[in-house]
Formats: sequence, structure tokens, C-alpha cells
Amino acid sequence: MNIYTVSFFGHREIEKTIEIENSLDKILHDLINQKEYVEFLIGKDGEFDLLASSVIKRAIRSYGYGNTHFTLVLPYMKAEYRDNEKNYLDYYDEVEICSESAEVHPKSAIQVRNQSIVDRSDLVICCIQHNSGGAYKTIQYAKKQGKRTLNLAKKFK
Repeated sequence: MNIYTVSFFGHREIEKTIEIENSLDKILHDLINQKEYVEFLIGKDGEFDLLASSVIKRAIRSYGYGNTHFTLVLPYMKAEYRDNEKNYLDYYDEVEICSESAEVHPKSAIQVRNQSIVDRSDLVICCIQHNSGGAYKTIQYAKKQGKRTLNLAKKFK
């Protein structure tokens, strides 16, 4: 089976949420309908992650036909997940703890997790509205690795 892996990164706060949501929905529609199997990888660290998760869930319900997998990738074991594991597994197909980031200092764990996700990805979808912060650094890393990137925020400047 040919698995196409897509990851999502964005700033903690985003603007033009409705436009970004609609644009992402169209992209997910095409991916789900054109690819044999699509794996979605996401964190849960900011506004864009929450928006993207919601759009992914809706797209899977609307366009999916058993050819998707939706994984939350945590940088380390978080008490919120440990205490609410069933709720998480009701929402995501899988929750994984990134082994690389679980071994480093918590201050660098998110960036290590992000790089690990990028390394697994065929496409990196982002919402980068300014040239600073962790999401920006992650996209710079993705470009350096030769990954295909798509910045939803560029359409709406």
C-alpha cells in the first residue's frame, strides 16, 4: 500500500481562520480522493493544530472511505493525555509519544518532535504568518530537508 503522510504546523495564534479552514478543507478533499492512503500527523500545541484537527476529522467523515489514519504525536507523556486517554482515542485513531523528543529536555522537546514528524512526511501543511517561533523554525527545517511545504497563510496576506 502506498501511504502518503501529511503533517501540520502553525503558530499558537492565527488570523483569518475561516479562510484558512476552507482552504484546508479543499486540500484534504483532494488528498483523500487522490491518494491511496493518507496518514495525518499533528500535535496539539496551538490554535492552528486545533483548527486543523477539526478540519481533518470533518474531511475524514465527509470524504474518507477507510483510506486515512489520524495520529496525534505528543512530544512526551502529558498528564492531560494520561488522565484522559479514552477521550483522546475516541477522537484520534492513534496517539503516539515521539521517542526522540521524550528523551530530551522539555524545553526542546516540541522542536525535536516537530522535526521527527517532518522527517516522516511527504507534505507539510502549515499556517506561518510571521518569520519567528517554533512553527517557523519547523518549516525552515522541512524546506532544508527537501520536503514539499504548503503555507495556507500566504494566500490571505
